[in-house]
Amino acid sequence: MGQTMDQMKMINQLRKAQKELKNEIVEVEAGDGAVVIQINGELKVKSVKIDPEKVDLDDIEELERWIENCFRDGMAKAQEIATDKMKPLMSGLGNLGL
Repeated sequence: MGQTMDQMKMINQLRKAQKELKNEIVEVEAGDGAVVIQINGELKVKSVKIDPEKVDLDDIEELERWIENCFRDGMAKAQEIATDKMKPLMSGLGNLGL
């Protein structure tokens, strides 16, 4: 019974951490603010903003690079946050035999 209580406690801690990740927001920008993307700790895109005054429509390739860079950097930072938050909890699950 004691191990079952430990497992339930750990599972509740995991659920709490997952909920907290929804509120962890990473914001990245490129092109001096021409592109700004927000991604949460669940690796979900919250917003994408493009400042039309900073974009040269004759150079769409540059805009595409900025967007790619924002997504790449934002996802990497968000993954790092998620890993840091979940790592201690995941190692605890191994001790419970899950």
